[in-house]
Amino acid sequence: MTTAFPYTLTRLGVLMEPLPGDEMEAEGVLNPASGRGPDGELYLLPRLVAAGNVSRIGLARIVLEHGVPASVEREGVVLQPERTWEQGAQNAGVEDPRVTFVAELGVHVMTYVAYGPLGPYTAIAVSEDLRSWRRLGPVTFDYDDELDVDLGLYHNKDTVFFPEPITAPDGTASLAVLHRPTWDLSGIRPGETARPPAWLPDERPSIWMSFVPLEAALADVRALTRWGRHRVVAAPEYPFEELKIGAGPAPVRVPEGWLLLHHGVTGELVPGVAQQQNVNYAAGAMLLDAAEPWRVLQRTPSPLLSADTDDERSGIVPNVVFPTAIESVDGVRYVFYGMADSKIGVARLERATAPGT
Repeated sequence: MTTAFPYTLTRLGVLMEPLPGDEMEAEGVLNPASGRGPDGELYLLPRLVAAGNVSRIGLARIVLEHGVPASVEREGVVLQPERTWEQGAQNAGVEDPRVTFVAELGVHVMTYVAYGPLGPYTAIAVSEDLRSWRRLGPVTFDYDDELDVDLGLYHNKDTVFFPEPITAPDGTASLAVLHRPTWDLSGIRPGETARPPAWLPDERPSIWMSFVPLEAALADVRALTRWGRHRVVAAPEYPFEELKIGAGPAPVRVPEGWLLLHHGVTGELVPGVAQQQNVNYAAGAMLLDAAEPWRVLQRTPSPLLSADTDDERSGIVPNVVFPTAIESVDGVRYVFYGMADSKIGVARLERATAPGT
């Protein structure tokens, strides 16, 4: 007998959409990070896309109505593509941020996609107030001879840190980070084929985990950009994620362990094309072991949220539900997600069953 997944998502509506006539938002507001500022207010950090697919990261205060996120008040741009490694030949971008407040370091840690000359790679920035961000630079990967892979060669997206240290497989107190390497090299070298590690049983883009020693990060926050001890956490398994999966918001501690929302993709991927039009993104979830979060305890065989409304079906990229942030308001968790790469929606995350049932 299959145990029902103990959490549900209920959509509440559109939270943020492009301002008419605002050139900085001409191609959408989407895929936000989130956090609480020193003032105690709740903020979104949305991806703002200007004409030509140029992405910036903004800041917007979430406005509550009867305790529920209902709208936003924009407060400007906090990160824009200014470095050479954030500016590609065809477009430029600081894209799809995820923000985790790591209490041990006393900072908000942002992972974001730097769309540079060779395509999308993960970069890191940190902040104490969500407004002023210090770039730490692109991520580098320790070479793992046992895995026979240099992850630094490949595009990597959908990265997010856990909010608290865990004990890594080697017994070291570490900060764990999820990421999603992609083996397709045709975007860099036309005609090139995918070159995943030979031992990998499933070549589809999957969720990996790497680690940063806590001691190193405490000594120098720039250690957050140096990831090691890599391993696969989860590959596509169910029909709604048959093409690829990727992590969503920072994992949330729950009685069962860690709750991770993720996206699953179906449809047809065109090699070398960054902005696909013939795919369908839906939101799923999995429970990870509390002590060993690289172990998956349970996952959703079907989506918790699919592209079913007009706002989710019609946009810059149709048929997209893309969860990227979770926040609590008066004990209730809300998920913020991209809608068709054009708007930002909000959904309520609830327990479907009591712990242990």
